[in-house]
Amino acid sequence: MAVTIEDLYRNYGVLADAKDNLSQHKDAYQVILDGVKGGPKEKRLAAQFIPKFFSSFPELADAAINAQLDLCEDEDVSIRRQAIKELPRFATGENILRVADILTQLLQTDDTAEFNQVNTALLSIFKMDAKGTLGGLFSQILQGEDIVRERAIKFLSAKLKTLPEDVMTKEVEDYIFAETKKVLEDVTGEEFVLLMRVVSGLRVLQTVNGRQQLVELVVEQAFLEQALNPADPDTVDRLLQCTRQALPLFSKNVHSTRFVTYFCEHVLPNLSTLTSPVAELDIQLEVLKLLAEMSPFCGDMEKLEANLNMLFTKLVEYMPLPPEEVENGENSASEEPKLQFSYVECLLFGFHQLGKKLPDFLLDKVDAERLKDFKIRLQYFARGLQVYIRQLRVALQGKTGDALKTDENKIKVVALKITNNINVLIKDLFHNPPSFKSTVTLSWKPVQKTEAVAPKRPSGEEMGSGGGTKKQIPSLPRRDARQIYNPPSGKYSASIGNFNYGEQRGGFRGGRGRGFGTRGTRSRGRMY
Repeated sequence: MAVTIEDLYRNYGVLADAKDNLSQHKDAYQVILDGVKGGPKEKRLAAQFIPKFFSSFPELADAAINAQLDLCEDEDVSIRRQAIKELPRFATGENILRVADILTQLLQTDDTAEFNQVNTALLSIFKMDAKGTLGGLFSQILQGEDIVRERAIKFLSAKLKTLPEDVMTKEVEDYIFAETKKVLEDVTGEEFVLLMRVVSGLRVLQTVNGRQQLVELVVEQAFLEQALNPADPDTVDRLLQCTRQALPLFSKNVHSTRFVTYFCEHVLPNLSTLTSPVAELDIQLEVLKLLAEMSPFCGDMEKLEANLNMLFTKLVEYMPLPPEEVENGENSASEEPKLQFSYVECLLFGFHQLGKKLPDFLLDKVDAERLKDFKIRLQYFARGLQVYIRQLRVALQGKTGDALKTDENKIKVVALKITNNINVLIKDLFHNPPSFKSTVTLSWKPVQKTEAVAPKRPSGEEMGSGGGTKKQIPSLPRRDARQIYNPPSGKYSASIGNFNYGEQRGGFRGGRGRGFGTRGTRSRGRMY
């Protein structure tokens, strides 16, 4: 015979009046459990009554939890929400892991209100037993269905940072780090980013040693011991994702040496053949920007000279020679070379940073003919640079507020930052011997409060002469003083202002697997 509303209220009264003798009224509690087989009204009452007396009947604990779970899967969403709301009341003792596991599986709901209710319930039991709750979450991340895994990872990424210190103890954070390392053995690119966000926010890892451990995690995922296949967009994407995650971790004490070395040895030689994982992404500029940002944190490098030489070679590629002149001293009719300022800023900055470690590179490691060629390119680039800087300053003169917010002026503002940076760095190289003392803030980075002033630009005579016992940088052939300088064409690309590479997201196609490989299909159905 089906349990009625009257039966439920009557037996609830028996249990409420029993006080210290609750355990003697097992039959009354069983009637309440049977309420889950009734109609909608009976189920809603049962969802409230079952947890109220749950702790008084340990012998019926499994039956009570299963009855509540039946309500969590009911067709009526209002019944499900009520049942989920009460689930934290079952999270006592050894039941915490099971309840956490159940709530994690319930994250797969597509009903917004129900999903929020599950989130609230999970946060509630987190405050009761953080480690036990994490056990349920990580159990599903490692073994659950893909949709559950995905949402559990997103829950950790979004919610852990909101929990107070008395919940997120050192023991709890150590557990999170240990379990996350297990998960990272088998992740997609998106999961990797989310999980790195989780562990990067742990207070226990905010020390130098902690950040070094995080870098080691990223290095393992980046496969830096393997040669780069530039034609494989997944391989390129993996490297980009890993480098982006490592970048905020680098400092004067946590070095970027392995990444910078890999970029010099494997990426720069293949720069022109890299396959972009995202259609609208300028992959070459993206790579050069990452290298530039990492270079200030590079430590001692085994093959410093070879890597500097690779940077130098690539820099020369982007610094064209002046156009040939005909007999009367005028430029030939051939097209003026384009100056790619964005690329040069990155390469020049990286060369400048690594050059500090081997300041005699240009004087002692580069032969005279090659150095002469470089100086010709450098001076030609510098002259074109001065023209553009003047044009940009004139174009922006007097503009403030909203006038600077137009797309055209935004591009010009960024272009001025780039050209000013290049100008400062070129001035350093014009010194004899070359200097590496100036500091600049990369054009896409926030401006620092203080920035070193560039040394005064040397005169033409200073460029070709100087004191000291070092090999002298050869002077440039003098040009006809009457010649009118024609600036190179192609000032800067319209994409010059689109430097938010951190917003680019390319998935690691092919699913999960060791280092972003494939995960097997999970079984469906209720697992709790």
